[in-house]
Amino acid sequence: MSSAPFYKPHGNETELFEHAYRNQLPLLIKGPTGCGKTRFVAHMAAKLNRPLYTVACHDDLTAADLVGRHLIGDGVTYWSDGPLSRAVREGGICYLDEVVEARKDTTVVLHPLSDDRRILPIERTGEILQAPPEFMLVVSYNPGYQNFLKGMKPSTRQRFVSLRFDFPSSALEQEILIGETNIDPMLSKRLVNLANALRALKEHDLEEAASTRLLVYAATLIKSGFDPVDACRAAMVETLTDDIETADALMEIVHASFGR
Repeated sequence: MSSAPFYKPHGNETELFEHAYRNQLPLLIKGPTGCGKTRFVAHMAAKLNRPLYTVACHDDLTAADLVGRHLIGDGVTYWSDGPLSRAVREGGICYLDEVVEARKDTTVVLHPLSDDRRILPIERTGEILQAPPEFMLVVSYNPGYQNFLKGMKPSTRQRFVSLRFDFPSSALEQEILIGETNIDPMLSKRLVNLANALRALKEHDLEEAASTRLLVYAATLIKSGFDPVDACRAAMVETLTDDIETADALMEIVHASFGR
């Protein structure tokens, strides 16, 4: 088995993933930005020793980007599989991150793979790929963010087993920071307390909450010798807002946490 990326379980998510994998069920993970969804999938792929194909979905993502397309090289035309087709052929895990960002006609190609047929028709070649037992489809999105922009159709959502992610408890988040960056436990506690204070402002001033990912960035800068207050500004405050007054308000919380 390949070495799995560091990951601290929040609950029974690793058990659920393994059961879904063994029973050939597609999985939907929903949770805020930076809470560990992508790291979790990478951890589980390594734990199960399966190749992982990750696709960051966006507005311009086409079905061909997922399935594949004909290319021209050396005067000949040849077929090139996309990441979804490669995952099906190899019995890998295909992870579509922020799937609601993809165009609606793109997500339609997932339907026959996410029900009991488990097939991927490739119209341009006439192939119908039958997914082997080892293949798994995993998608994710941020429900809080997508409410303002796009949603996942109920008919699509009901094809998946679903798992809700959130930011870890304070104690667990401190363990994550220590495990990721090997910082001092007291510093880990101060950073997590700071994040919780910033998260309390989410509904008032910020579109996104301070994520565990940003905490890891701040801890990494501090661990390398960068000033803690400046590290929190660079890794958290300036990332969370462009508004100067809001940034100043957030920096007051940072100063209170680090005593400058």
